[in-house]
Amino acid sequence: QVHATPVVGVLWHRRKRKQGAASSSSFIVSCSSSVSSRPSTFIMAVGKNKKLMKGKKGGKKKIIDPFTRKEWYDIKAPNVFKNRQVGKTLVTRTIGTKLASAGLKGRVLEACVADLNSDEEQAFLQIRLRVEDVQGKHCLTNFHGMRLSTDKVKGLVRKWQSLIEATMDVKTTDGYVLRLFCIGFTKKRNNQVKSTSYAQTAQIRRIRRRMFGIMARESQCELKDLVTKLVPNTIGKKIEKRCTGIYPLKDVYIRKVKVIKTPKFDPAKLMEMHSESRHDAGKKVARQ
Repeated sequence: QVHATPVVGVLWHRRKRKQGAASSSSFIVSCSSSVSSRPSTFIMAVGKNKKLMKGKKGGKKKIIDPFTRKEWYDIKAPNVFKNRQVGKTLVTRTIGTKLASAGLKGRVLEACVADLNSDEEQAFLQIRLRVEDVQGKHCLTNFHGMRLSTDKVKGLVRKWQSLIEATMDVKTTDGYVLRLFCIGFTKKRNNQVKSTSYAQTAQIRRIRRRMFGIMARESQCELKDLVTKLVPNTIGKKIEKRCTGIYPLKDVYIRKVKVIKTPKFDPAKLMEMHSESRHDAGKKVARQ
């Protein structure tokens, strides 16, 4: 018995192009029929499919090390400190209209006073410096705050004593507005038998009022002079001495200083803070 196989023709067009035009080339599959019992033979004509031949759009991007575009700058501290060289900082070098100095100005850095003054006894003090100007490869900084280290503050707090704090905003003669945070603790009187040394509420108010007066009076100077008082804790020692009559105090510190407002940038003033001479030149006096 002879079986007749029908002729099958399959026509597959490629997807239309983005412009909407149909492609001219296509794959054609033809099936030849035969009255014989032999299996069908397939003949395929391969056309050009450009989309299959292309790779991914964009290809691999070239990897560039970002540190090849960086530059090192030296950080200079004001002349109120012994060691002027604080360290180094990194910034992207000048490319086109994007200047390296623009990326450096305004940076706030923190340094230990023990490194700046070569004194290990001041290791608990942290000074914040702000980059004000860039000259060559040097970043000129100015005072931007101060704080006691966390372990120092936690080591001061103990049982059986009163903790007294005072916060005050002061203004220096050169226009800086600072917020001072003072902290102090009561201690036992001489020949005291009682184990605790708690101050009364009225005594704490009197001590806090005296703290405000001393901080306001000591801040009536320029910023660099105030820094020379803050680093050796001159203000804390004066408060401790003046408050002995109310209640004996110990461990009185300016635990934190924040710069709230700064005056308009003055390059001459900044250069004066970074001059090599650390001695006061004196004041001008009228001739007689």
